[in-house]
Amino acid sequence: MKFNRTLTLAIGLLALPSLSRAADSSTVQPGGKLPGNPAIALVKIADDLVDPVAVAGAPDGSGRLFVCERPGVIQIIKDGKKNKKPFLDIKDKTISSFLELGLYSVAFHPKFKENGRIFFCYADMWFNGASMICEVKAKKNKPDEADLDSIKVLMQLDFPYCNHHGGQIAFGPDGYLYVGSGDGGWEGDVISTGQDLHTHMGKMLRIDVDNTTPDRNYSIPKDNPFITLPQQMTLFGVTELAFSKIHPRAKPEIWAYGLRNPWTFSFDAKTGDLWIADIGQNHWEEINMQPAGSKGGENYGWKFMCGSHTFPLETEKDNPRVGVLPVAEYSHVDQGICVINIGVSRSKANTSLEGIYFCADWGSGKIWGIAKDGGKYQMQELLDLDTALRPTGSGFDAEGNLYLTHATANYGGPVDPYTSERGALWKLVPADKVPAGAETAPLQKK
Repeated sequence: MKFNRTLTLAIGLLALPSLSRAADSSTVQPGGKLPGNPAIALVKIADDLVDPVAVAGAPDGSGRLFVCERPGVIQIIKDGKKNKKPFLDIKDKTISSFLELGLYSVAFHPKFKENGRIFFCYADMWFNGASMICEVKAKKNKPDEADLDSIKVLMQLDFPYCNHHGGQIAFGPDGYLYVGSGDGGWEGDVISTGQDLHTHMGKMLRIDVDNTTPDRNYSIPKDNPFITLPQQMTLFGVTELAFSKIHPRAKPEIWAYGLRNPWTFSFDAKTGDLWIADIGQNHWEEINMQPAGSKGGENYGWKFMCGSHTFPLETEKDNPRVGVLPVAEYSHVDQGICVINIGVSRSKANTSLEGIYFCADWGSGKIWGIAKDGGKYQMQELLDLDTALRPTGSGFDAEGNLYLTHATANYGGPVDPYTSERGALWKLVPADKVPAGAETAPLQKK
């Protein structure tokens, strides 16, 4: 069904006076201008994909792009062509009847060329939609086919509801695996997981996949921020700062918290900064940026905050601000409904886009660029796609080129993804570098 922008963006908007309240001055909104006045286009790389939601380029010089299809399949695209046989097919284990469930993402170990380790995350049908973070290797002498016997489960993250599971995984510049985990679902964080350090939900997690423990197929990085070793209790003579760091029941995997649904995120390949596209509630979408030098432990505010605004919005004037404010935000009134991370451009072939962070919206089809100008971030709309094209996820190849997946899947369930219109894989390029004869993404008619 074609997206009706006016109808969909109006959902939940009841002409509340607080909707017009200005954002915090440190959080930017669309309307800015980027240095150099960049222009972009999307070039189609491949189509005939079933609900593609993520892509990752193999860092081995092969030029292969691994695309996650939501029903539980990883396809390989090379030179614009899809292999006849998928790399991985676990449809028999994946639940995908609801749009926010399925195979979420794939990531290559930083030393993939040496060890061949590939990681993926999916919603497991037999464990009631729990997110399974797994490792797999290719068959010997068949690098385009997964060895199903090699699959090893690293983590199982359980959720009470069918939405807000997150699902993105990615390796950081420190070699650790980061996992985006949503608040567990329904709406409004009804079980208050965002601020609860006793649960993995509503968090960014960080684990070491190169070392194991007797009870885990991974270990906890020693500098994760919420590790409290067993200790004797001392009541007096302890500073308040020392007490504030004692979290004996906190999940040690937690790296940051206060997130609603970090469906997509990525690292800047040059600086190591972490950009998190956190899908919002009824009124605001937000983009958080954690600097590379962070020691972790940031609170991004949910469910007390959504964007730079307090939650619930109806009582914003009476609520205190909590946590680290986002770098950028946009409104559901006229901009979109579901933020999708694309990433920071670091391709040597696209110098005019160097250092720009890109994000898109699943509902409106808009694409923005975010970058600093004179020390202050600016957010500029760069494309307004025809809403027949729905951004669902992203990724990059070994050369740093950015890609966007698109699927027209219906929101709701149960829906058979194989009855939906096929999706596609698109490459983000400077507008003046569109190859001759290439198909580009359709834009809204003004």
